[in-house]
Amino acid sequence: MTNLDEFVRDRAATWTEFEQLLQAGGNSPARLGAERVLRLGACYRAVAGDLAYARRRFPADPVVARLEQLTQRGRHAVYNTTRPRQTIVRFASRGYWRRVRERPVLLLIAIVCLAGPTLLTGYWAWRDPGSAGGLVPQSYQSVTEPRPAGRSLGISVDEESAMAADIFTNNIQVSFLAFAGGILVGLGTLYVLIQNGLLLGAVAGLAIGAGNGRPFFELVVAHGVLELSCIVVSGVAGLRIASAIVDPGTRPRSVALRAESRAAVEIVLGTAVWLVVAGLVEGFLTPAGTGLTVVLVVGLGLGILYWGLVIWRGAPDRVAATAALGP
Repeated sequence: MTNLDEFVRDRAATWTEFEQLLQAGGNSPARLGAERVLRLGACYRAVAGDLAYARRRFPADPVVARLEQLTQRGRHAVYNTTRPRQTIVRFASRGYWRRVRERPVLLLIAIVCLAGPTLLTGYWAWRDPGSAGGLVPQSYQSVTEPRPAGRSLGISVDEESAMAADIFTNNIQVSFLAFAGGILVGLGTLYVLIQNGLLLGAVAGLAIGAGNGRPFFELVVAHGVLELSCIVVSGVAGLRIASAIVDPGTRPRSVALRAESRAAVEIVLGTAVWLVVAGLVEGFLTPAGTGLTVVLVVGLGLGILYWGLVIWRGAPDRVAATAALGP
């Protein structure tokens, strides 16, 4: 097993080289040139690994403090000073979609917590409407009443505008709760996702069981696919905050919480725009009774557009990924 003297002797050359690169780069590492920038990244990873080893093997030795200082300087040089300034256009075209995509495990958790209760409760409500009816608020009980498919709700343009405003305000509130629930170690976020899944599943199951499946889907699909997508993504924002509290990784908890909170706020702000779109569709198209075909085209089209942008625009930059791997 390597002792302290051997460790310092074997690794000191890399530390010295790293210090020299940091001094040469100053506030703009780009001045080092392509080859030395790649070398800067390689040295940073080596020093960070040495710091982890030294903390475990020699926690009381001054070498730990030296490596901590070097790592902090390196993190600033590698990640902060070369970071491009965010603009609204850049955020809308790339930044938001990258935020949505960059934590796939949390995204999967959010999808499961919403979709799982929806499917299970929907099946239960379809098979046992008497018991499931108690789970649904009185205002939703009308889904069991006969309603012809493809019929307009018969409301005025002013009423449609007011409905749209109320709807996207409510949607934004739900998404904000999913985001804010992250501060409760994620329990609030999980509650919002599961609770919305339970309600949606119960209402859908009751409607289908009462023979109102087609009218129900005509009322919810046009806006629902995009709306549920936004709620899931807002849940990811909340789970990011929770992850920083529960498992900050190698970062200090305060640093992790600050970074994840910023990412979460960016996700919520970007998602709010799409919630407004869902609210407008629900307020103006849904009451028109346009029929299931139009509803499916609009609803699935919006869903495909949204997740297509997540896959396409959220993909990591190939040049940056190649540089991160080093030579």
